[in-house]
Amino acid sequence: MRVLVYPHAMEMGGSQLNAVELAGAVRDLGHEVVVYAPDGPLVDVVARMGLEVVPRHPSPITPGPGTAQDLRRLSRTRGIDVLHGYEWPPIMECWAAAGPARGGPAVVGTVMSMAVADFLPRSLPLFVGTERLRRLTAATRPGEVLLMEPPVDVRANAPGGPGREFRAAHAEPDEQLVVVVTRLARELKLEGILTAVHAVALLARERRVRLVVVGDGPARAEVEGAAAAAAALVGRPVVELTGSVPDPRGAYDAADVCLGMGGSALRAMAFAKPLVVQGEGGFFRTLTPDSLPQFLEGGWYGRADLGRADAVLALAGQLRELLDDPAGAARLGAFGRRVVERRFSLERAAEQLVTTYAAARRAPAEGSPWVRDSVRSGAGLVGYKVVRRARRLGGRVSRDDFNARPA
Repeated sequence: MRVLVYPHAMEMGGSQLNAVELAGAVRDLGHEVVVYAPDGPLVDVVARMGLEVVPRHPSPITPGPGTAQDLRRLSRTRGIDVLHGYEWPPIMECWAAAGPARGGPAVVGTVMSMAVADFLPRSLPLFVGTERLRRLTAATRPGEVLLMEPPVDVRANAPGGPGREFRAAHAEPDEQLVVVVTRLARELKLEGILTAVHAVALLARERRVRLVVVGDGPARAEVEGAAAAAAALVGRPVVELTGSVPDPRGAYDAADVCLGMGGSALRAMAFAKPLVVQGEGGFFRTLTPDSLPQFLEGGWYGRADLGRADAVLALAGQLRELLDDPAGAARLGAFGRRVVERRFSLERAAEQLVTTYAAARRAPAEGSPWVRDSVRSGAGLVGYKVVRRARRLGGRVSRDDFNARPA
């Protein structure tokens, strides 16, 4: 098959990393894969994987009619069999590009956000990232809704990587290292990152510990401010921001404890690191055999209702317990590695994708179903844009509202 993979962005982040790694894994199964993408740090990663990158056609609006036309042109000239969009704007553009004509490419969508836009075309096969979201979404869509838990390349992400070099560059020899690899976004991420800064500052009064925040994004200034305040309180630097790191494997490998959600949590587990899962509302919970069922059901995320002070104390307590018991932490890390190997391997996910691609090609949406779906989706998209514009004028709009409003 000839497959075009279209991530919504190429900065470091879970959905786009999944798209890129799965594109390579599908290629390795013997299919032709091209990545259609905007510019960003992950473009170099794709190039190193030996995959072709076609620059996305720029558009002043999202989704863009010009982008959809470019996708249609590519589909015809390259003989593309499947268009696979990640997140709602690429999915809508792929759907428009495919059109109702017989013999056109099939469209498959993946949403790794915490909620699914209700205006997405209802007949296309759709992957989501948690079992809970799959059930909720399947109840409202006639098309197939499939579970695609964030996959991990368990060979490339494994203990014994470049952790020593990372630790030497970012920590003192006598410091314990807490690592979070994350996008510095205000929605979903910032609250937990700031809580981690305060928790590590609290621990740093009693021990040599450092928090390393790996990633970048629009909330960097807020995190830098909190890091500076923590250093002033403790009397030494206790938080370091590395900025964006194209290959963060050294960060995971160097950690004594990892914090994370979603794909970042699973990568930490692949490195056999003890993990505290981060969510919202002060949610932090250590991965153990007892907590695993919660994360398999709802994803590597959670919600609580704690104030900042209580959340800081709760997280500091969990970190202290792990840092005080290296043998116990190592057992939890080994447990996490076994979970990833058994359930989240990249090869297993790629095989599932290829099966879905083949089924979508056999049953494309054409003629009247495509038209009905498109009319419904178009009307829903217009309504969404109107509401979003009104919120923007009122100063109440979120940059990433489908992560800001988890299902």
